[in-house]
Amino acid sequence: MDDLTQQDSPAAAGDDCPHALAKDCLPIRAVARLTGVNAVTLRAWERRYGLIVPHRTPKGHRLYSAEHVAQIQTILTWLKRGVSVGQIKGLLRANQPAVVETPSPWDEKCQRLQAAIYSLAERRLDECFNSELALYSPHTLCQQLLLPLLDALQLRWRGQFGAQAEQVFFYSWLRSKLAARVYHNNRQQDGAPLLLANLSDLPMEPGLWLTAWLASNAGAAVNVFDWPLPPAELAMAVEHIQPRALLLYSSQALNSAHWPRLQAGYACPCLVIGPAAHIHRQELQALARQNSALGMAHDPLSALQMLFDRHLLDSQ
Repeated sequence: MDDLTQQDSPAAAGDDCPHALAKDCLPIRAVARLTGVNAVTLRAWERRYGLIVPHRTPKGHRLYSAEHVAQIQTILTWLKRGVSVGQIKGLLRANQPAVVETPSPWDEKCQRLQAAIYSLAERRLDECFNSELALYSPHTLCQQLLLPLLDALQLRWRGQFGAQAEQVFFYSWLRSKLAARVYHNNRQQDGAPLLLANLSDLPMEPGLWLTAWLASNAGAAVNVFDWPLPPAELAMAVEHIQPRALLLYSSQALNSAHWPRLQAGYACPCLVIGPAAHIHRQELQALARQNSALGMAHDPLSALQMLFDRHLLDSQ
């Protein structure tokens, strides 16, 4: 049986919908088709959790704006990262989307990189990135180009045919590109390194490598473990390497096996980085009150700033 009521059907929605609203909004059936979230789920999100409250026509038909659709995409991102629906409302409140700005030269640069990725054109991608790297610092490129590029790609890759090929192509290129620069910089550095470890179940975390690249450019040797390790073996690695700090990156909810080790602490300062820091904000804040050596940062840029603030990197 169709889970869409007649009240929410496209035909019904247009019967008494004000012209201005109808022009810019979509009925529930169209939103379900566009986002892949069925109408029953959209209604449940609205009624049970107060998520995505659509406009209503005088007869009560639901109409969704472009902002509603963007919020649905954000919810899907959090769900993919292991967050429960009940937690998402608080995350949305704490992470309101930025105000849309007028187009900038960075938009054109981002589009050129996207076009190379869509075509799986490695040489063109490399040339585009190298031309920007010759002009801008890694910090500026990360903030203005690479992080927005990753956001745009994540939206494109939802349900898109060929998405996996594009993702493997781009992530492989990005790892090779940044790892080569980290390796080169490491040969010039002395002293205890930073140790970056992947705590997610994903084979490649772009944010991990962006953090490594930024820290490496700031003058620290950086060791990267981009495959997840059991907590006991990660603790053993810390003992052997004796890093100046341990940086734990994940774009997903943390596996419960890691919590006892986080509670016990490591033999060096420890930062939890990435969306996991947002997902587990309350738990991590409680641990940080007990252990001042524990910190959290939501993205590579804030992680870099925290390293400076805690004097784990030389002054900027």
